[in-house]
Amino acid sequence: MVKYGAIVLAAAALSGTNVDAFGISNVPHSRRATPSSSSSSLHMSTAYPTAASDILWTPSIKSGDRDDQLGPLGQYCEDLYRVTRRKTRTVECGPVKFGSDHPIVRQTMSTTPTADVDATIEQIMRCADKGFDLVRITVQGKREANAAAKIRDGLFKKGYDIPLCADMHFQPVVAQLVADAVEKIRINPGNFADGRKDFEEKVYESEDDYVLEREYLVEAMLPLVEKCKSLNRCMRIGTNHGSLSSRVLSFYGDTPRGMVESALEFADICRSQDYHNFVFSMKASNPLVMVQSYRLLAAEMYRMDWDYPLHLGVTEAGEGEDGRMKSAVGIGTLLADGLGDTVRVSLTEDPEFEYEPCNRLAEIAESRLADVHPEAAKRQAAVPKYVDTRDITTFARRQGVLPEKKDTDTIDVSGILNENGSVISAVTPEMLKEENAQYLYQELGCKTAVGMPFKDVATSDSIFLRTVPPSSDTAARTALRRLAEVSMGLIVPAEELEKDPLPNAIALMELQDAVAKDGALPPGAIRLAVSIHGTE
Repeated sequence: MVKYGAIVLAAAALSGTNVDAFGISNVPHSRRATPSSSSSSLHMSTAYPTAASDILWTPSIKSGDRDDQLGPLGQYCEDLYRVTRRKTRTVECGPVKFGSDHPIVRQTMSTTPTADVDATIEQIMRCADKGFDLVRITVQGKREANAAAKIRDGLFKKGYDIPLCADMHFQPVVAQLVADAVEKIRINPGNFADGRKDFEEKVYESEDDYVLEREYLVEAMLPLVEKCKSLNRCMRIGTNHGSLSSRVLSFYGDTPRGMVESALEFADICRSQDYHNFVFSMKASNPLVMVQSYRLLAAEMYRMDWDYPLHLGVTEAGEGEDGRMKSAVGIGTLLADGLGDTVRVSLTEDPEFEYEPCNRLAEIAESRLADVHPEAAKRQAAVPKYVDTRDITTFARRQGVLPEKKDTDTIDVSGILNENGSVISAVTPEMLKEENAQYLYQELGCKTAVGMPFKDVATSDSIFLRTVPPSSDTAARTALRRLAEVSMGLIVPAEELEKDPLPNAIALMELQDAVAKDGALPPGAIRLAVSIHGTE
C-alpha cells in the first residue's frame, strides 16, 4: 500500500481541496502536476517533504496497488493509426525548449576530455555550427566541474549560447557544483546515489525492505533538485539498461520494468519538490529492449496523467552502418509512435558525424505527422485497421520455426536459417567461376577439404543471387550444388528461376505475387521466401 507521511496528511487536511500541498492532484486516476504558482495554497515554506516517508510515491506495481488505484495499463502512444506526437509539457533548457509544442531537439556528446577546456570549446563550436541544439559533456569530478564553468564562459564569449548538459555519475555533490554553470544535468538512477556498482546480490524479504532504502536516494537527490529548481536548470532522469543499480537488479531483474521503476522513483522525488523541469530517457544498447522500455514508460505516464518529454537514444550504437542502423531501428520506431522530443544518435565517431543521421531521423518523423502534413495523413488512413496484439509489459524474443525436411527433399534444409539470427551473403555469378570458387568458400566462412566446402559455426547460412549463372556454366552450377549439399540456402528471385531453373533453390517473391500465385513454386525450387516492403 502507498504510505502517506504526517506532513502530507496534515497539509491535505488543511487545504480542503482536491489539490494537495505539493501541487499533485488527488482526484482518482490523475496525478498531473499543477503549475508552481498554484501549488502552495498554504504559503508554507516547509510544505515540501525532506524525508522519504513523507513523499507521495507512485503506487507499487508489484503489490497491484497501481492497477487498483489508477486502472490497468492502456495506450502507449497517441494514436495507433496516425503518427501523432504525444502531448507533453514544455521543459526549458536555456534557450532551447523540449516538448510536443516545439521541434525535435538534436543533440550530441563531446568526446574531448572535459578538463581540456580549449579543445572542448572548439569541438562544441563545431557541433553548434553543424546544427546541433545541445551538447553533453562528461563531468567525473570537481576538476571537470570547474572546467565546465570555463567552457560555458568561453562559449558565451565566442558568441555561442548552445546549452550544455553535464553527464553525472557517482557524484551528487559535484552535480550541485556544475549546476551553477550548465543548463542541464543528466543523472543516471543506477549510479547517482548508489555509488560505484558493487554487483552485490541483495535479498529483499518484502517490498517494505526495498522501500526502506529510498531514504538514501532522497538524501542524495534532494539538494540537486532544490538547486536545479532555484536556477531553473533542466534535468534528464536517464536510466541505462547496462547500469541498473544492484538494488533494482535484485528486486526487478535486468528488465524494462526495472528501468522504468528506477526512473519513477527519482521522478517522485522531483515532483515532491514541485520541480517538473525534467525529461526521461530509457537507453539500452539493444534496440528491442530500448523500444520496450520507452513504450512501457509512456504507458505508465499515460495512466498517471504525466506529461514529461522523452529523450531518445540507443546506447553505444557503434560506428558506420551498424551504429546508424541500430539507432534508426530503435529511435525510428519510437518516433513513428509519436514518442520522443529530443534525439541523439550515439556513434563511436567524432560527434559532428552524428548530426546527419540524427537530423534525418528527426526530419522523417516530422514529415510523417498526420496533423501537419495532409499527404502523410492520407497514406496512414489507407492502412487497414488492425488489432494491436503487442504486450508492452513483457519482453521476449519472437519464436520462429526452422525449415523442416520433407519427403521430397534431396538436401538437408535445416541449416538454411539459424534460430539465433541468420546470416545471408550476397553472391554474384562472377564469384562462382571455377578460378574463384575456392576464395568464395573461404569468404562464406566454409571449411574446405580436398576443395569441397563444409559448414562451420561461422559459415553463412544462405546466399542471395540476384541473377544465376546459366545452366551451361558447369563450373558455377557445380559450386552452387556443393553449397546446397552442405545445407546452404540458395535464394534467387522467382522470375530468374522461371528463365533458367536452379535445382534446390529458394524462390524469392514479393508477398502480393506469392498470394496471387497461391504459393506455387517455379521449376527446381523447393522453398518459398517472401519479401515485404511495409505497405501490404
